[in-house]
Amino acid sequence: MKKWAKQFYLSPAWRKCRAAYIKKAGGLCERCLARGLFVPGEIVHHTIHLTPENISDPNISCCFDNLELVCRDCHAEEHSRIKLRYRFDETGRLVTIPPHSEKF
Repeated sequence: MKKWAKQFYLSPAWRKCRAAYIKKAGGLCERCLARGLFVPGEIVHHTIHLTPENISDPNISCCFDNLELVCRDCHAEEHSRIKLRYRFDETGRLVTIPPHSEKF
């Protein structure tokens, strides 16, 4: 978490909003669910990313229309920190598997 956002993410208002959103989303990653996969959601993601300028605006920071429950892989994809997985192919070579691949 970014230093300028720490106070917000530890606030009772955010914790209450986050818990209510997870309940509304049914606890599943919304992106995976759209692809027919049932993956637990872990991160309540702001679709309009928070900045020092907008973090105090509850229409951005605590508005359900700006939130999405995602798993760690989907959140990493969103922020371009793709989590790679590996397996051995039929010849014994180590190969990468994209996130959410059904071959993992």
